[in-house]
Amino acid sequence: MIRVVLTVLVAVALLAAATPALEDARATTTAERLDTEADRLERAVGSLVSDSVSVADPAVAARTTVTVRVPSGFGAASVDRVALVETDGISAADATAAETAPADVDEATVALRYRIDGGPERVVPIAPGSVDAALTLDGETLALRPGGESRLALRFVDDGGPTVRIARVG
Repeated sequence: MIRVVLTVLVAVALLAAATPALEDARATTTAERLDTEADRLERAVGSLVSDSVSVADPAVAARTTVTVRVPSGFGAASVDRVALVETDGISAADATAAETAPADVDEATVALRYRIDGGPERVVPIAPGSVDAALTLDGETLALRPGGESRLALRFVDDGGPTVRIARVG
């Protein structure tokens, strides 16, 4: 009987000691997954632009949809909020806090901004790289579901130059 009690006490002590490391691992995993979602969005923009021609009429513009998945469940940390934002309001200090190179924010016009477990806001710029097109949002901010999937529509239009408009559809 004493052995059982001692075994339970040791197991509880080990679990208490391991909990902070588990929380850190969950937050790191969630941040990596969100960074991957930003990369997927960049690739979708690049694919749309490389295979299409921009047109003035949005009704006939080339388009595609992308599903952005915010991690949830046991292996993920709680995401307080997540949104696509225009980078006009993002400073180099925000980028540094997000472990993002400030030059990346200067090149990007749209970024994924999120907060994990009440921590600092993180910013991941959506810079389509060598693609010659601007990114704009339908609205200043596109709020995404903090624990699930959000569908985005991308349209390749000519707004005084090649532009990919991003709107939320689901």
